Amino acid sequence: MNEQYRAFLESKIATAPTTGTEIDPSEVNPMLKPHQRDIVVWALRGGKRAIFAAFGLGKSVIQIEIIRLLAKHLADEWQPGSSVAALIVLPLGVRQEFKRDAEMLAKAGPQYAISFRFIRKSEEVTPDHQFYLTNYESVRDGKLSPDLFSVVSLDEASCLRSSGSKTYHSFLEMFAAVPFRFVATATPSPNDFIELLNYAGFLGIADKSALKTRYFNRDSQNANNLTLRDNMREEFWTWVHSWAVFLQKPSDLGYSDEGYDMPPLDVRYHEIPSDHGKGQVPDGRGQFALFRDAAAGITQAASEKRDSLPGRVEKMMEIVAEAGEDEHFILWHDQEREREAIQAALPEAVSVWGTQDLDERERRIIAFSEGEFRFLSTKPVIAGSGCNFQRHCHRAVFLGIGYKFNDFIQAIHRILRFQQAHPCRIDVIYTEAERPILAALQDKWRKHDETVAAMGAIIREFGLGVSGLQDRLKRRMHHERTEVVGKAGRYVAVNADTIPETASMADDSIDSVITSIPFGTQYEYTDCFNDLGHNEDHDGFFRQMDFLTPNLLRILKPGRMACIHVKDRVNFGAYSGYGFSSIEPFHMHTIANFLKHGFVYCGMMHIDTDVVKENNQTYRLGWTEVCKDGTKMGVGSPEYVLLFRKKPSDLSNSYADMPVEKEKAHYTRARWQIDAHAHWKSSGMRLLGLEEIAELHPEMIPRAWAVYSIERPYSYADHVRLSELLEERGKLSSNFMMLPTVSGEDADDIWTDVVRQLTLNGSQTQRGLNNHICPLQFDIVDRLIDRYTNPGETVYDPFAGIATVPYRAVKMGRIGRGTELNEQYFKDGLHYLNAAEAEASAPSLFDAFDATPEGLPCL
Repeated sequence: MNEQYRAFLESKIATAPTTGTEIDPSEVNPMLKPHQRDIVVWALRGGKRAIFAAFGLGKSVIQIEIIRLLAKHLADEWQPGSSVAALIVLPLGVRQEFKRDAEMLAKAGPQYAISFRFIRKSEEVTPDHQFYLTNYESVRDGKLSPDLFSVVSLDEASCLRSSGSKTYHSFLEMFAAVPFRFVATATPSPNDFIELLNYAGFLGIADKSALKTRYFNRDSQNANNLTLRDNMREEFWTWVHSWAVFLQKPSDLGYSDEGYDMPPLDVRYHEIPSDHGKGQVPDGRGQFALFRDAAAGITQAASEKRDSLPGRVEKMMEIVAEAGEDEHFILWHDQEREREAIQAALPEAVSVWGTQDLDERERRIIAFSEGEFRFLSTKPVIAGSGCNFQRHCHRAVFLGIGYKFNDFIQAIHRILRFQQAHPCRIDVIYTEAERPILAALQDKWRKHDETVAAMGAIIREFGLGVSGLQDRLKRRMHHERTEVVGKAGRYVAVNADTIPETASMADDSIDSVITSIPFGTQYEYTDCFNDLGHNEDHDGFFRQMDFLTPNLLRILKPGRMACIHVKDRVNFGAYSGYGFSSIEPFHMHTIANFLKHGFVYCGMMHIDTDVVKENNQTYRLGWTEVCKDGTKMGVGSPEYVLLFRKKPSDLSNSYADMPVEKEKAHYTRARWQIDAHAHWKSSGMRLLGLEEIAELHPEMIPRAWAVYSIERPYSYADHVRLSELLEERGKLSSNFMMLPTVSGEDADDIWTDVVRQLTLNGSQTQRGLNNHICPLQFDIVDRLIDRYTNPGETVYDPFAGIATVPYRAVKMGRIGRGTELNEQYFKDGLHYLNAAEAEASAPSLFDAFDATPEGLPCL
């Protein structure tokens, strides 16, 4: 491995870019605690950072000091026409906290003073003022433009949690030009990975799509259901640590915890009996369950909430009645009917709801925080973030439960905070049918605590730097090499990084390269940095290919072919920010890469794929959506085999230095015509009509349609008509495309008859082994080997996987050579290579005759 390539691999260790400014810690307001000062200095250095500090650790004063110092430094470098204004975006009912903290910090001296102006629209920003506060609603509704500010901090940015929300996409676009961005919240759920990736996307740290590929297992049923790979945990949390600080207490940074003891927490669960005979909701088959189960679906959960409301309110009143008259309560609920029931049972409760006037909402929240009344009835989505109720309240009742752990834990921490003077009691009311929901909520709480503890351990070990973590991760580079040569010499299999391995091979030593390269950052096959799929983005992938492609050209014999299987990538709307899916033309970038390094492009084979199956995997070609708006849907993505040639030594006739010769007696003109068209045709005794085809058994319809399409001029009307006939008869599958577009004789570069299931994954399944993520079909490999190589020649696959290409090469009388990074794939491939070699080397009956000792009769 040369030093240039090693340096490239080390550059893959993901850390956030540093785009801020260095300040001397002495510049920080002396009233800040030591842990607060360190975070301010760290955040200013980064320029775009997230502050995830536990409740009561001083996020508000940290944000105030960050924007003060940045505005000061920007003013020193101010250019005419540029802005030095700073903005903090807040939830409702929080602005008084920031004004109170700003007044406290100003006591350190006039140089530390900040005068906040609360605004709701762009017209209120003036050149003579620097520091502003606003609510999320003003930005979300387009009344206030972030472009007017150079520094923005989002306090409790729960609006960024959902990838599919309009707020997330609009904030991503609106704040993209703000040079200094910060996020501060106490409880981003470390197990809600989408939330963390959304914060990173807002801050401009990294591309979300690439991050999903790098660190998480994919769920084909739900693209946003992310499971962190076990072997990527350390690297993922190292990356998070480079742009976000998870601080649970000052001692995590080496300081005293005096004054930061969390008050005792008393959580009490109250189960209300469910009426199993009342209001049962049938399932999709019309069946009724013996017992009610609120976890069975949305309808069942809504029914349980509605029917149990009187009993839950009654339990709430019992809890309130048992309390002392001086105890204040937050009454959390999720539905309007619950708020109305609370109001009817407890008229003195002050309610805050969504359609209420913004000013009135904020007035009531502030009044409760100041202790002006005993009971506040509201939803976690309204007052569960940012608000500080600890001065006068240490009791909370949840009238019901749900699966939204973030809302739940945020609501608890409105009173459970450092410097809370009283033990906190939380009463959670749920029904018998909601036991599974409660169990899920408690499990999320447990995982939350475990992950936060793990992040605390990283901070305690490495502080706010990442250099030590980077050194630890450098060991995740693949340096080992294992080579296995077949006993009969029919294959060579190597477990190693394909780039140094290919670089070590002799010039002009390979007769053909046939491979399916990784599809950019679409998949990762190993957990080491050598993996080409382990790149931050598309450009990084092709920078790594720049180390491989010229060596593929070098080892290929003059005039011979490199056949590269690729597929374009889907950019999902939730990741790209467009809101709709687009296509990354990966095959075009691959062509550009090979041309850049000296290959000659000779065309592509087009391999049809099943558009219905593709939609079931990607949810981007749905019939329902195209009926709403046809402009939203593109087309299915085919696969391609790109054909590249190394220039022959003699260009006068353009023959390869060692031509792939065909015996005319065996390779007939008729066979040549079929190969030249790259299309295998079906045949039939007579032509069937559309009505006859529609009456066939579903398994026979695709073949009959292929015959019909090939023997007749293509008719779009007939294609649609037959599809509609099948739909009328209930035969049109929603799982696969029953009537694909079949190419005719003029389609010389389209393969429509590739058998998708004919791969080594079939054998993997039979042997109880893990399937390859992206297997290559035998049809494709066999045709390429037969077309571009002679018997006995060497076929090389630099991304061998489970050895499909070398395996088929051995089966077809060639020598198979492959390099594979994944050790388990390599071992699985050896099994198939040994079997193929044994089969190819087994003596036939005629071999036995030839080996008969002289003088013995032959049978």
